Amino acid sequence: MSLPSALAFACLIVCLLPLMSATVVQDFNHVERCKDSLYMGTPPRGFTDPHLKKICQRYADKPRYVTLYDPNLRIPVYSAYTFKKTEGDRRVDYPWMYEPQLAELDGNGNMLPFPTGYLHMKFEDSQAVLDDYSDVVLYERGHLNPDQHQSSPHDRAATYTLTNVVPEIREFNIGPWREYEERIRVRLNNFCRGTAYIVTGVTTRGNMIRRNNQPRVGIPEDVWSAYCCTDYDRNSPHDIRTLFPSHAAIAKNAKEGNSVREMTVQDLELFLIGNMMVDTNFKIFYDNCISPSPLPLYLQHTI
Repeated sequence: MSLPSALAFACLIVCLLPLMSATVVQDFNHVERCKDSLYMGTPPRGFTDPHLKKICQRYADKPRYVTLYDPNLRIPVYSAYTFKKTEGDRRVDYPWMYEPQLAELDGNGNMLPFPTGYLHMKFEDSQAVLDDYSDVVLYERGHLNPDQHQSSPHDRAATYTLTNVVPEIREFNIGPWREYEERIRVRLNNFCRGTAYIVTGVTTRGNMIRRNNQPRVGIPEDVWSAYCCTDYDRNSPHDIRTLFPSHAAIAKNAKEGNSVREMTVQDLELFLIGNMMVDTNFKIFYDNCISPSPLPLYLQHTI
């Protein structure tokens, strides 16, 4: 092959990579409706690690939410999703799934149930597998996008992929963090009138779950979350209105000292700038989730 032909072929391959890699994408906007999970279609900005993977989490041929994934630690950095009003019941009978597109360039764009036997070994280099959690006593699989924040069976099922979970200390997972997820569910159910966008992520310090004496899965130091709802009940009590249009929280992934601290999104961002691989322009929500000013009364009947 001549040099010009080789260069042309290389350029063609580079151009096709975003298409070949299914829903592991260069940008969340590249996949139809994937950006709908993000406030103003804009993901959190400021991440500096070039190895992170953007996943448009698809289930049953439909984008459900988005995840920024660390293939080296085999955990999500964050999952971003839209909150759906629910009664808060949890389902535990969905099969655990994996992301074929992380392992193969022509991987299926949909998450798939784990195969039986040892077939998963072909993709365990790129992501966590069930064996990583099977003999771990201290940790449980903690959802970043929890099923009780989703309503339809398909949206709930889509949360059961290992690219949406991190190892959480059992006492933290079933205690303070679950209580916080329920508190946010009730708050958004009752007072968010429009769409609520949530981003939930982690910080790490390098500790890993090991399997066969090999480091396998990163253990979060902190779990954090932030929501944005610009269309909320402005007649709600003052102590509720101060929690809109956005608010955040963080907690230690620990057996003790794991209480959840609620705070402004800006305070959370300042903490994360000092504790994650992000630059000083790090922002979770576009334009700080500034709520649009309501129209004056004399204009409300003119549109």
